[in-house]
Amino acid sequence: MRKNTHNIPVNSMDSDSHQGISIDKINLEKSDFTHSHRDEGHTFHILEKGTVHLEIDFNQYEISAPCVVYMHPNQVHRILSFDHITICSLSVNDEHLNPDYLKLLEEITPTTPLELSDKNYLVFYDLFKLCHKFSIEKNSKLHYSLFKDSCNMVVAFLISQFLDHKKEETHHSRFEIITQHFKKLLEKNYRTYKRPAAYADQLNISTSYLNECVKNTTGSSVSQHIQNRVVLEAKRMLYYSDKSIKEISFELGYDDYTYFSRLFTKATGMSALSFRNKYHD
Repeated sequence: MRKNTHNIPVNSMDSDSHQGISIDKINLEKSDFTHSHRDEGHTFHILEKGTVHLEIDFNQYEISAPCVVYMHPNQVHRILSFDHITICSLSVNDEHLNPDYLKLLEEITPTTPLELSDKNYLVFYDLFKLCHKFSIEKNSKLHYSLFKDSCNMVVAFLISQFLDHKKEETHHSRFEIITQHFKKLLEKNYRTYKRPAAYADQLNISTSYLNECVKNTTGSSVSQHIQNRVVLEAKRMLYYSDKSIKEISFELGYDDYTYFSRLFTKATGMSALSFRNKYHD
């Protein structure tokens, strides 16, 4: 169900969903989701059959079954085209996710679609069937607990696939740990804090040390990360909402919208208005 707002459209869970959890298996011959939108919850789409061409935050992907696509609630996406497809979908709000799983999802975001091996797809599908079974067995006194816990089991398994693909080590250097903390702070505060010093203060380290950590871990400076996050959100709102450039500037924390306009032009090579017109053509 789509919420119509002045902001980027949000697909909310159906009114009969299980208190913040939605699960479904659908066959599509014609897409009802060609509009750009965000999802209300953390959403996993597992492509069981067919091929899909989709766009996630201005990056395009062509995926074929079996494949899993994870969408963070902040990410904007749309289906561009597809061949007859079958999709298993699971969406869960923050409050219904195991806190440890929620933390891992924040750490791996953004992530790209992931191809599943036949073996791992069969494991997933067995878990999904169990989860779906609990979703319709509403007479049990522990119905919701069984449903919620089984959904979290599906989420845990899918997170493990993304982590295995990234081949993350259990031990992280201090540089990597500080960079992870910085990225979390940035996601929460990019509208408010625009200077590296503000993030260094929250981490109780010097600005130069924060920049050293981030630069060595990611190859980009703290200032570049801040700018990239602001520009990404600006692109989302320019493309997917009808807000004016001045409104977008103020919402992103810039009282001087001419400064914001210069920043956007320098970062993208085109003005905010040109960007909007280009993608609306």
